[in-house]
Amino acid sequence: MQSLKVPRTMKKRRRPIPQPPSTPPTPQTLLLKTLGASNNKPTSNSSKKPKFLLNTPKWLPLNVPQSELSLSLSLPTGQTFRWKETTHLHYTGVIGSHLISLKHLQSGGVAYLLHQTPSSEEDDARSALLDFLNVGISLTEIWEVFKASDLRFAGLAQYLGGARVLRQDPLECLIQFLCSSNNNIGRITKMVDYLSSLGNYLGSVGGFNFYEFPSLDRLSMISEEDLRKAGFGYRAKYIIGTVKALQSKPGGGIEWLASLREMDLHHVVAALSTLPGVGPKVAACIALFSLDQHHAIPVDTHVWQEC
Repeated sequence: MQSLKVPRTMKKRRRPIPQPPSTPPTPQTLLLKTLGASNNKPTSNSSKKPKFLLNTPKWLPLNVPQSELSLSLSLPTGQTFRWKETTHLHYTGVIGSHLISLKHLQSGGVAYLLHQTPSSEEDDARSALLDFLNVGISLTEIWEVFKASDLRFAGLAQYLGGARVLRQDPLECLIQFLCSSNNNIGRITKMVDYLSSLGNYLGSVGGFNFYEFPSLDRLSMISEEDLRKAGFGYRAKYIIGTVKALQSKPGGGIEWLASLREMDLHHVVAALSTLPGVGPKVAACIALFSLDQHHAIPVDTHVWQEC
């Protein structure tokens, strides 16, 4: 019995087998249905015209001497975990919605470069940068007082010139230091990068992607399970709990945090310690690095054990 020949037009075509994703899901993919795709990295073939005028990026002097600001002694030293060394001794980070790079000039002063900042917002970006760097406080004057009061400090002061305490956004600082509990700088940075990527994408510099820090509403959209899968461990429940606690504050969590800048240190530490995962040391770090409490002294538990 002869077999029937199937016409070529009737032969089934093999469908290509879909390949699995090469990288694990990011926070953006977890929240894509909620947030939409409007905040994803823009594609190069976009035909939409920009809605604002962008100047060609250029380095501008900040008019702050090295005695008042050392980038290497201020940015990668554990105060903040959002600034990257994008090239040798060039640091890039985000302040509000502004992507900014900093470097030292040959004279020792500091220059800054604004990435993707509309020309109409350049003055605001510079003001935000100066506020973040806390330049209203003179390190030179403080150093002279310290040297006169402590002989050991007087001997070390020459190596610490320009080591400046930053004035960070309180929410940003709080979330970062919730990640710092029983942790190291490398791992803290990875956690902070994960959370930061929930915010609006601002650009890429030196191979690093930069994002505006997410709002409380956006932080509330991620679950404890998501954070645990991302390696946050027990800190996941503290972050989720703190976000919920801030959202329940009368007037809003952002306003509540800002109001702590007007209180004395004792009340600030007490108020912060009501948040999940915030103990005396974490509260002191947040107070010092974001709430104008410059007399706060964070003390690690291991230091107390040595005393």
